[in-house]
Amino acid sequence: MTDAPGPLAGVKAAVFDAYGTLFDVNAAVQRYAEAVGPDAAHLSEVWRNKQLEYSWTLSLMGHYAAFWDLTVRALDYALAVHPNVDPGLRERLLDAYRDLDAYPEVPGVLAALRKRGIRTAVLTNGNAAMVDRAVASANLADHLDAVLSVDDAQVFKTHPDAYRIALTRLAVGQGDVLFCSSNRWDVAGAGAFGFRTAWVNRKGLPDEYAALAPTVVVGSLDGLL
Repeated sequence: MTDAPGPLAGVKAAVFDAYGTLFDVNAAVQRYAEAVGPDAAHLSEVWRNKQLEYSWTLSLMGHYAAFWDLTVRALDYALAVHPNVDPGLRERLLDAYRDLDAYPEVPGVLAALRKRGIRTAVLTNGNAAMVDRAVASANLADHLDAVLSVDDAQVFKTHPDAYRIALTRLAVGQGDVLFCSSNRWDVAGAGAFGFRTAWVNRKGLPDEYAALAPTVVVGSLDGLL
C-alpha cells in the first residue's frame, strides 16, 4: 500500500482493463491501413463496437463465449459492412489483433507502481489465451502480478461477478483497488461495484454516467503517478 497523495493514496492494487487501456485496439487495422484503404478508420470502429456489443448482448441473455470468438465475429461483420475492403486481409488483421501494441507509457507506469509497493493486475474481457498472448507480445509479463480474465466468471464486464474476480484472486477489499480503464462504461461498472476508479480519457471524450463519476480522470496512464 502507498501513502502517496492523489489517486494512489491507500491503494494496494492497481487493476487495469486491457483492450483500449493497456493495448491500442486500433493498432491491428493501423498496421494494414494502406492495404485496407480509405475505410480503415471506420472498419476499426465497427470492429470494436461490435466486439463490445456482442459481449453485452450475451451477458444479458445469460450466455457466454470466448472473447476471441466475439472478436472474430465482429471482424467478419465489419468486413461485410465494407465490401470494398479486400477480404483476404482477414487473417492478417486477426493476427495483428493477437499482438496489439501497448501504449508507450504502459511499461514504465506498471514498473513505477510496483516500486511503490502497489500490486498490478489486468482484469479483462479477453479470454485467457488471448490476453496471455497480448501480454507476452508486449513484454508486460514481468510488470504484472496477475493477469485475470472474465473466463473465471463466465460473464463479461460490467457484471459484478466479473469485477469480483480481482478481489478473490488478489485477496484485497473493494476500497483497496484502483480500477483503471479507458472505457467509460467499464469505469462506471467498476465504480458501481465499489472500486475506486481512474478513467483514462485518451481522446478527451465528454463524460457520461454522471451518477457513477470516476475517482480521477487522466489523459494517459502517466497521470496516475
